[in-house]
Amino acid sequence: MQVTIGATTDGVSISAGDVVIRSPEEGIWSVATDWKDSWPTQWEHARGSRVTRVGDWHLVTGNLDLSGGRLELSDAYRVEGNVVRCVRRFHWSGKEPLKRTTLSVRWIVSGATNAKPLLPGISYSGNPSGAKMGGCVPIQKMVSGEESYYEEHRFPMPFVCLEWENKGAALHAIPSMPLGANHADQWWSLGLTSHKNSTELALLSGPCASNGQRGAVKARQGTFMPYPDTWLDIPPGSTIEKTFFLQPYSVERKGNGFVKPMGASLDLFQPYGLDGLPTFESIIEAKSRFALSRWRASGGFEMYPDYVQGTHFVMGWCGQAEALAYAMLVQKDLMPEAVDKAVSTLNLLSTSPFNERGFHNRYTVETKSWTEQDFVSQGQAMESITRAIQLGHKQKLATKSWEEFMRRAATFHSQRILNPAWRPLSTNEGFLISPLLRAARLFRDDTYSKAALKAADHYASRHVSMDEPYWGGTLDASCEDKEGAWAAFQGFLAAYDHTKQPKYLEWAEHAMNVALTYTVVWDIELPAGRLKDHGFKSRGWTVVSAQNQHLDVFGVYYTPEIYRMGALLKRPELQKLARVMFRSCGQLIDPFGSQGEQIQQTNFAQAGDMSNVYKMRGGYSEGWTVFWITAHFLHAAARFKEMGVQL
Repeated sequence: MQVTIGATTDGVSISAGDVVIRSPEEGIWSVATDWKDSWPTQWEHARGSRVTRVGDWHLVTGNLDLSGGRLELSDAYRVEGNVVRCVRRFHWSGKEPLKRTTLSVRWIVSGATNAKPLLPGISYSGNPSGAKMGGCVPIQKMVSGEESYYEEHRFPMPFVCLEWENKGAALHAIPSMPLGANHADQWWSLGLTSHKNSTELALLSGPCASNGQRGAVKARQGTFMPYPDTWLDIPPGSTIEKTFFLQPYSVERKGNGFVKPMGASLDLFQPYGLDGLPTFESIIEAKSRFALSRWRASGGFEMYPDYVQGTHFVMGWCGQAEALAYAMLVQKDLMPEAVDKAVSTLNLLSTSPFNERGFHNRYTVETKSWTEQDFVSQGQAMESITRAIQLGHKQKLATKSWEEFMRRAATFHSQRILNPAWRPLSTNEGFLISPLLRAARLFRDDTYSKAALKAADHYASRHVSMDEPYWGGTLDASCEDKEGAWAAFQGFLAAYDHTKQPKYLEWAEHAMNVALTYTVVWDIELPAGRLKDHGFKSRGWTVVSAQNQHLDVFGVYYTPEIYRMGALLKRPELQKLARVMFRSCGQLIDPFGSQGEQIQQTNFAQAGDMSNVYKMRGGYSEGWTVFWITAHFLHAAARFKEMGVQL
C-alpha cells in the first residue's frame, strides 16, 4: 500500500489504505509548561498557521505564545519508501529560559482499542506471561488512561508498534538527548497512551511511566525506581529538533504486526558495519585461551569464577560444559589435547543420574554429587551431545556411553511429551525439539520425531499469534524473553530440516523475527563509565528479557541459524547481521580472554551500586564470568565451520 501525507493547518494525517495515523484533535503540537506529581502538566496546544510544499517535503508551521515569549514550531514530512520521515522543530524566542517544560510528539491511531503493542526488548503484547507469573516487567493492559513510556536507550530497536485486526501502525525515533534537560543524561522517552477509542503513540522529552507509576523506570530485576523531574529548561534562542518516522501498514497474518516495523528499523539504522569490531580470529583465540583456564583435571570445564567455592561442571544453561566438548571435536586446534578433553567431559557428563524430572545438570567434584534439573538445560545439553555423537562416529571415537545416555534422555522426554496430559508451562521445552529430531535420526526411532513434531505444533499454536508471546526460556526470569523465542526458532527450523514442510519454515521465520527484536540496531551513546572507557559499540548485542534489561552476548549462540535463514529466505541482510552480532559481542574481552555478563546500556543494573538510578547507565559487571559467555562463541564458531561459512 502506498503511504500518503495529508497536511492542513488543522492537522496532519499519514495514511496507507484504511490505516490512518493523525495528529491530535487539540493541535499538531503539544507542550507542557509545568510539572506536578512526577508528571508534566499545564499542556498548551497549537494548530498550524501555514502549509507549504518544497520538493518532496510537506512543511507545516505554527506558533505557541507563552508567558515570556513565543515558541516557534515547524514540522517537515516526506515519504521515504513505506515510512514517513518527520523532523519537528521547536525554537524558543523568549529572552529568559522556558522552564519546567516538556516537549512532545503525539500521534493518534483511531480504532486501535484492542491492539497488541510491541516495544522491542521491553514489552510483547503487554507481557501477559510476565504479568501472570508475578514478574517485575513492564505491562500494558491497554485500558483507557494507561501510560507506558521508556527511555529511548532502553530500546534495542527504537520503535513502538500496534497490531489490531489486519492493521498496524508504528512510531520510530532517532534517539537523542534534548537540549536543556534537567538531568545530565536525560533522553527522550518513547511509548504509548491508551484512550477509550484510540491509542496514542508518542515521544516525550524525558518523562517515563509504566505499570501505573509516573516518573519511574524499571531499574532493578525486581524493582521499579523513581525517575522524577525530567523536564527541560530551554535556554533563550535555542532550537530543539526531533526526527521520527511514522509507519501505517497492513498485517497479512495475525501475530506479524511487528515484522514490517522491525524491517523498517533495520533499514533505518543499517547496523551492518564491521568497522571497529574485533576480528573473528581474535575472538576465537581469546575465548579458547579462557576456556582452557576453566579446564579442571577432574575432567570438565568449571562454570563459575574462581571466587565461587567448589568445582562445578554444569550442562546447558549456564555452564555449557558439553557445548564446548562438541566445539572441540569440530575444531581440534582450539586447545591442547582438545579431543581428549572433549571425550573426558562427555564421559563424565553421561553419568548423570535420572529421576522423574529427567537427568541432572550440575556435578560438584568435591562431593561427587549431581544436583539441579530444568528442561532448558536438559534440552540444550541434549542438542550438543547429539552433535558430539554424530562427530564421534565420523572420528571413530568411543561414543557408547554418550549414546546410552542420549537414548535414555530422548526416551524419557519423548514419553513425557507424547503423554496426552503434557502441557508445558512456557516455551522452555522448545529446546527439546531439535535434539529429539537428531536422536530420531541417530537411533532410527520415530518415537522421538513424533514427540518433537508434537512439541513444535503445540508451540506454534500457542505463540505464532502473539496472544501468548514466546517466554520462559531463561532460568532467572519468568517472562517474555529472547531465549524463549530462540527455543522456538531452533525447534521450528529443526522441524523444517527434518520434514521439509513449509509451515515449519514459516514458523521459524516468525520466532526468529521475534528474537531479532531484542537485537540492538544502533550504537547507544553512553555516559562516562566502563563502557565509555572501552569505546563500546552496542549494535549486535541483545537485550536479555522483559525483566532483565541489560545486554548480553547470548545472541551469538544463534547467529549460525540467522545466517542460514538468510539463505533459505533470500534475505542477505540476515547474513550481514549475523556477522555483526558475532563480532560485536567480542568486545570487552580482556587480555586473559575473560568477559563479563551484564552490559548496562540503560538505567538498569543487577550488580554494583544500585542505589542511584542516575548512575547505573554505562556500568559493566565484569567479574561474573559464568562459562556460557565463553562456550557460546566457540559453539557457534564450530557450527559456522561445519556450515563452511567464514566470518
